[in-house]
Amino acid sequence: MERLPEHVPQELVTGFSLYSSPEMVPTPMGDPQAAAAKALLAGPPIVYTPLATRDGVGAWVITRAEDQRRILQDGVTFSSFRNTFSAAIGESWPLIPLEIDPPDHSAWRSLLNPLLSPRRVVALEGQVRARAVELIEGIKARGTECDVMTDFAFPFAVNIFLQFLGIPDDRLMEFVGWANDMLHSTPEARTAAAHKVLGFLDDLADLRRREPTDDFMTFVLDADIFGRKMTPHEVRAMSILLFIGGLDTVAAAIGFDLYHLARFPADQSDLRRNPEKILLAAEEFLRAYATITPLRTVTADVEVNGVLMKKGDIVSCPSMVANRDPMEFPNPEKIDLQREDNRHTAFAYGPHRCLGSHLARREIVVGLEEFLARIPAFRIKPGTTPMTFGGYVFGVENLILDWSA
Repeated sequence: MERLPEHVPQELVTGFSLYSSPEMVPTPMGDPQAAAAKALLAGPPIVYTPLATRDGVGAWVITRAEDQRRILQDGVTFSSFRNTFSAAIGESWPLIPLEIDPPDHSAWRSLLNPLLSPRRVVALEGQVRARAVELIEGIKARGTECDVMTDFAFPFAVNIFLQFLGIPDDRLMEFVGWANDMLHSTPEARTAAAHKVLGFLDDLADLRRREPTDDFMTFVLDADIFGRKMTPHEVRAMSILLFIGGLDTVAAAIGFDLYHLARFPADQSDLRRNPEKILLAAEEFLRAYATITPLRTVTADVEVNGVLMKKGDIVSCPSMVANRDPMEFPNPEKIDLQREDNRHTAFAYGPHRCLGSHLARREIVVGLEEFLARIPAFRIKPGTTPMTFGGYVFGVENLILDWSA
């Protein structure tokens, strides 16, 4: 843990950490989003925690939605350059476009926007629904219980994204293992997983140079940016982001949604009787069970809500905390599946708002629709205990659902 910077007032220091506090490590039947909001919203709008990242780096933690929007919208004062992936292999280069700052960011973003536009997502819905049906019918054929994450959430979300990337899913669970190591494991495991991902994507790029087809990698290799083709390094940096981005967050969201419905049978029954409510319910689940925490680096001394931040400081914007800000949401701790005007930040905010949000939303809605339509009323299997955790991406595991009753 680093030493506390001299400009940080002691009264703004908190010991709470999204990574290491008791509620954030694997917890039986936990609710890490509620725990984080309760701990951080009880204090000042901006606090400083010495353990704000998985590497033990200190950061300012922004707890209010309005302040988060200001920071996430300002890509000049608050830089997105973080070399999240490359640091695992001892290098320092950004993922594209996630860790690219203005003005170049807009060019990269514009290049990718058509690939994940609402129109493109509509065109993909048939295969999204077909994959959900295939998995759920397979689960039903095997009995009256399932492990949600391994039997449905991961195979569903990851398969859709791999199809989008043009990657066969015969190694699906191997890819999921790489993502898990990169997002949730030790530094040594992160390094090993990063090298495996690099090797796989480099091989895929080489194959598509020889044998182009209608997939994401071929698009990247053929695309023009700034009046030229991408360099091999840029191809790597973009394909890694898209590969990693599809392996964890949507599956985690679906897991939390089904975890909620298993614990609150009245909500489950309501959505079964009124499937037209699922669309709004999915937005409320995204608000209540957000999983990500964008980080930014201060590029020049700046004051936010009366707090002085110095150049080089790290700023943390936990979406799950802003999404329970009482100044933003009436009765924020109530999970209201028909909440209107739901201005949540589950997909972040500003120029770096999640590029895949349209596809993610559609996957979540379709997954819930088909699961509730095809699986009888379910509960957490007696004698089993789901485990929740915080960290880089919040998640739930060992979620065994049972519908034998």
